[in-house]
Amino acid sequence: MNEEYLGKTVKVVMDRPLGSKHPKHGFVYPVNYGYVPGTVSGDGEELDAYVLGEHEPLDEFEGKVVAIIHRTNDDDDKLVVMADGRNYSDEQIRALTEFQEQYFESEIER
Repeated sequence: MNEEYLGKTVKVVMDRPLGSKHPKHGFVYPVNYGYVPGTVSGDGEELDAYVLGEHEPLDEFEGKVVAIIHRTNDDDDKLVVMADGRNYSDEQIRALTEFQEQYFESEIER
């Protein structure tokens, strides 16, 4: 689990900006999705992040970690990052990340 990131400001570099297509699975990203440089997640890769509340494709984004999607059947937690002062409910986070999270069991940590 990556609780130490909750409430912290992080920089996210987008490798899947809003509207881009997944290279293997073909779905389109309805949100900006990227990684936090210099981190390591449970899968050995950099820690992934959903950037919510931004409605244009982005190259990078600096924002606050408002939640962590902890996958209980996978070792690849996802940060939920938003502009400072903005927040969504757990239900809103689930709806916006369902395109990818529907394939995993998870808990939203606050």
